[in-house]
This record gives sequence, C-alpha cells and structure tokens, in this order.
Amino acid sequence: MKVDLNADAAEGCGQDEQLLTIVSSANVCCGLHAGSYAEMLVTLQLAKKNNVRVGAHPGLDDRENFGRTNQALDEEGYRALMRYQLGATKALCDLVGVTLEYVKPHGALYNQAAVDEALSDILVTEIKLFDPRLKVMGLYGGYLVKSAKNHGLEAISEVFADRNYENDGSLVSRSKDNALITDTDEATKHVLQMITEGVVTSVSGEKVPVEAQSICLHGDGEHAILFAKEIKKQLELKGIEISAA
Repeated sequence: MKVDLNADAAEGCGQDEQLLTIVSSANVCCGLHAGSYAEMLVTLQLAKKNNVRVGAHPGLDDRENFGRTNQALDEEGYRALMRYQLGATKALCDLVGVTLEYVKPHGALYNQAAVDEALSDILVTEIKLFDPRLKVMGLYGGYLVKSAKNHGLEAISEVFADRNYENDGSLVSRSKDNALITDTDEATKHVLQMITEGVVTSVSGEKVPVEAQSICLHGDGEHAILFAKEIKKQLELKGIEISAA
C-alpha cells in the first residue's frame, strides 16, 4: 500500500530543507501569497535533489493574510491569477530541470473552490488550457476534485494531517479554536484512521467518509517537521509506503 505525503513549501517558513527529505510531494508557493522567486528556486532544487514530486501552489494576492482571506474576483481576474502563477512556476521548473506535475490552490482560494462549483470550473479550465497533463489536487468531496474529473484531468483527493473536520467533510474554519491539530500522537492517529479505515472522525464525533490519496502537512505549521517524521514512521510500521507514484 502506498500514499502520497505532501507539504506546502517555498513560503519562507524555514522548514523546507528538512521537510523535503521526508515528504513525497511539494506544493511550491508561486510567490503571491508568500515566498519569492528565490525561495521557489531553492525549493525546486531541493525537490530535484530528493526526488520529490513538484506541484504549483497558487494563492490569492494577499501577503498580509497569507492568502487565507476570501476574495471575490471576476472570471478574468481568476484566470489571470492562475496563469501568472502557473507560468512563473513552470519557467522555474524548466530552469531547474524538474517537471511540474500537479496544481493545488492555496488557502482561501482552495477552500472557496471546494464549495463553489463555478469557481472550481474556472480554475480547472485554466489549468487545462495551460497544460492538460497537469493533475489537480483538492479536498476529497469538494468541487475542485469533481470539476477536474468532469474536465478530463486526473484528480488527487487529499486529506489533512493537521486539520480537524466538520460533519460535511469540510475543514474546521481557522477562525475556530479547534481548527488545528497540534498533538503529534493525535495527528498520527488521525492520518492512520483516514488511510486504513477510509473515514475521519469529525469534531462532533461522526465518522465521515474520505479518500486519502495524498496527506497534507502545512509547511508553515509549528510542528510540521515532527509531524512529518512521526507520520512517516508510523505508516511504514504499518507497511504503508510514502510515495507519489
């Protein structure tokens, strides 16, 4: 059994060098919500060195809030937002000599697309226009994954190691105190349940179905390195390989 372990990277959080020796996929920040071209370059070089799969992690133009505040753009605005960031990431991938394999929106853009069918269609059609070989990573059960499949792109359903879930399968809002999982043992049990049982226990105790093709760790999280090491260790003890293949 195999599962992908992905982490957000190139966001200027100082943990990429260690994280990219553990994870199998790197969501490379495209320089708008955080990071810079220099950090993208270093991250891509680390991904190449460690044979880590590379994905673009485009976000809203919102450094002040780390791309985590909702915005309402028109269709042209969303298309330009995506094209600008995908183009920059692809150019640096070509410079380093790595392949851009998937796209995973960041923060508010990710969460908005998960619940907004029209927005998810805009993002997916723009990704397809840019490169129809790109895969789309999104929240299991969300519109982004559904839209990717509807438009003939390969979708990667992901779950979150460090986030709690609501009964409808959505992530608990970061505005709530119980949004984040900060205990290593809790995060590991959370991940193992999702992979081995195909369900996640919501904050109210309900068992909610999930499909864990990829597990996400937030690279800006205080416990990111510790979580990554322990999750990988426990998965391997269960005979589950960390791999993007």
